[in-house]
Parts: sequence; structure tokens; C-alpha cells
Amino acid sequence: MSGGAVAGPDGRLRCPWGLSTEDYVRYHDEEWGRPVRGDDALFERLALEAFQSGLSWITILRRREGFREAFAGFRIVSVAAFTDDDRERLLADAGIIRNRAKIEATIANAQVLAGWAEGELDAVIWSYAPDPAVRRAPRTLADVPAVTDESTALSKELKRRGLRFIGPTTAYALMQACGLVDDHLADCVARGGR
Repeated sequence: MSGGAVAGPDGRLRCPWGLSTEDYVRYHDEEWGRPVRGDDALFERLALEAFQSGLSWITILRRREGFREAFAGFRIVSVAAFTDDDRERLLADAGIIRNRAKIEATIANAQVLAGWAEGELDAVIWSYAPDPAVRRAPRTLADVPAVTDESTALSKELKRRGLRFIGPTTAYALMQACGLVDDHLADCVARGGR
């Protein structure tokens, strides 16, 4: 079946995208689609999904430790306190993607989120998780959407609350990565956290 689950080197079926590199196999099997909770953890994923916009995810995945170091472990209160010197440091940091608009958006988003109540980002994001009972497991990659009504609504809500660089496609990628939806293919070994 074209675009369906494919056997990996260990013979287990996986989503085809999860087999292209060892980094992807680990990310696919151990992280993608697993629930992520907590404001700082979700802020990290929001930032990384924004940095990924227009790039391959593997580019971000391979630089994730550099991003974590550069952005103070993605602790919201720490990033919110970044100064102009920090902005210049980030623009010179070869360990991350040095895109001024994405750096500015990450810092601005942290400043907005620093004013939210503890747990508020987690609650807002997870309130847009669709009911898994009404979502059919995708059989092929063609069955996996890039945008949904929920991701569009989440994007609008986060923008309304002052966040930047979070369109419906980025919001859906966040939902997939953080386990709000399970878009592992029906025959994938990682479906449902198996």
C-alpha cells in the first residue's frame, strides 16, 4: 500500500517518514505523538515548530540540544528576560537556526507567556485536543491532514492571546508532536504509544 506503514530494519512496521535516519527512528518511536504536558515543555515545542517552518524537521531535531542551550532550556521566565545582548548572541549562534524573525517571536512569546498563570498554556493547548474516539487511524500518509479545524482554532486562540509565528499548519504539527492527536499510521508499531 503506497504511503502505508513500512517495515524497518527490525522488521517492525512504522510510518515511512520515521525510517529515513536513525535520529528519526528514535524520535518517531520514543517521542512523536506521545503526550507532552507542562508550560515550559510546550513552549519548547511551540518554539521548535516555529523554527521548523520552511525547513525539514530533521534540521531542527539535530540542533535541538543547541536550541535548548541557547534558549535557557526553554524556561519561559528565563527566555522572557532575554535582553538585546541575548538577541545578538542568538543571531551569532551556529548551533541554532539564526532567523531574526523566529528568534524575536520566541522571545516575544515567552514575554507574553510569562504573564499567564501557571498551567495556563498547557490548559489552552490541550483544550483543543479532538476526541480520539471520533478520529479514525490514518492508513496511509495521504490520510494525515496538514491542518484541521482544531489546529485552526488553536492557532486563532494563541494569536488572540498575543503569540506569534503559530499558524494552523504549525499548530497542527505541534498537536501531532505533543500527542494531542495520534497520527501514527494504523499499522505503525508506535500507534497509541505501543
